[in-house]
Amino acid sequence: MRQVWFTCHKKVAALLATTALLYNVGAVAQLPEKVGDTPVPSLAPIVKKASPAVVNIATRGTVREQRPRNPLLEDPFFRRFFDAPEMGPRERQFQSAGSGVIVDARNGYIITNAHVIENADEITVTLLDDRQVKAEIVGRDKPSDVAVLKVNAKNLVEMPLADSSKAEVGDFVLAIGNPFALNHTVTSGIISALGRSDNNPESYQDFIQTDAPINPGNSGGALVDLKGQLVGINTAIFSGSGGNIGIGFAIPSNMVKAVMSQLVQYGEVKRGMLGVQLSNNFTPGIAENLGLENARGALVSQVIEGSPADKAGIKAGDVITSINGRNVANASELRNTIGLLRIGEKVELGLIRDGKPRRVSAVIGERDSADAENSAQIHPAFEGAALTNAANNAGVLVENVANGSPAQQAGLRANDIILAIGRVRVTTVDQLRQAVNGATAFALTIRRGNSTLVFTIQ
Repeated sequence: MRQVWFTCHKKVAALLATTALLYNVGAVAQLPEKVGDTPVPSLAPIVKKASPAVVNIATRGTVREQRPRNPLLEDPFFRRFFDAPEMGPRERQFQSAGSGVIVDARNGYIITNAHVIENADEITVTLLDDRQVKAEIVGRDKPSDVAVLKVNAKNLVEMPLADSSKAEVGDFVLAIGNPFALNHTVTSGIISALGRSDNNPESYQDFIQTDAPINPGNSGGALVDLKGQLVGINTAIFSGSGGNIGIGFAIPSNMVKAVMSQLVQYGEVKRGMLGVQLSNNFTPGIAENLGLENARGALVSQVIEGSPADKAGIKAGDVITSINGRNVANASELRNTIGLLRIGEKVELGLIRDGKPRRVSAVIGERDSADAENSAQIHPAFEGAALTNAANNAGVLVENVANGSPAQQAGLRANDIILAIGRVRVTTVDQLRQAVNGATAFALTIRRGNSTLVFTIQ
């Protein structure tokens, strides 16, 4: 058994030694020992360099949760007979833990996941040297799951951000975090895939997939390259049991950097809009039907009237293939790119129309004021839905719906078009607001694809 281990160890050592040389990390990955005739590299110098920037984040807070409902207790008679207590929402105290990365030592800025600090009333950061400091929230962005914290402490160590656009499948990476409250645990692996997304319309996803073991508590921790730079923020795992099975996901450092700059400046991400609806079903068969060689790009299914896309001359049926010279693989990639651009920024778009390439310029516009954050002001049932005026006065377009939101529970889905409230036809967000003003219950008529549906809202 020892001989088998020795042989395998020599092979692994040779592979890592070769990798270290290829990546030119002689200053980081040292070769202090030998096993037989093969030098054995160590990742310890990388860990020592990166670990002081990784912190433990402990949160305390209060959540409101709905009590289980017994149908019999909905009847006032039974409630009086059994002297049942009120079954409204109740408050519950909670504690949770995660990880974070110091990216700006001078200002005390720490990057973590938005879900790590969700509902937190108190945030405590523990540094590698066991110092504990209170943190305040600078800003958080749920769609990208990025949050920025600020601490007031001396002698902080920051981790430089890598250019994640240069990351490649097969690159060696380390994951540093606090899984299961085991502080500063280090695991290693490779980048397994790039550009992962579940096509969730209410989030911005361009994940780095890794097989470096990631477990609960690693959220917000660092995915580090062999230069000791931050290539991603660990955010999620794919698991049926809650434990690691070798499929983890990290937010690329370039996306983290873009989101952080806006959170620091504004306290929120002011996402711009192009004004197009994109098909999520752009298949090779559809591409062939349109006379295209492949299905790479984003197929425009609708252009919002008066939007930047409309002003730029983009039309339904166009396939957007690039933005600012960077190729666009699919609708999700285009949406992620547009969502991180600033309002007023000029972009160059490459597209294909009638089989011929074209180039157009557009200026990123501001989202309608009745976006997801303000939809609850129309009616609580619309909370979590991003609403805008559909083209050609067709109704009110549901751009996306937050997962688990009241809007989703009410039955709304992305790309639905709201046609009427009761008998009142609506063609704009303002008309929708007026139609439901003061109403506690109403019928909602929508068009979904080729079908017309009616929901009752209470």
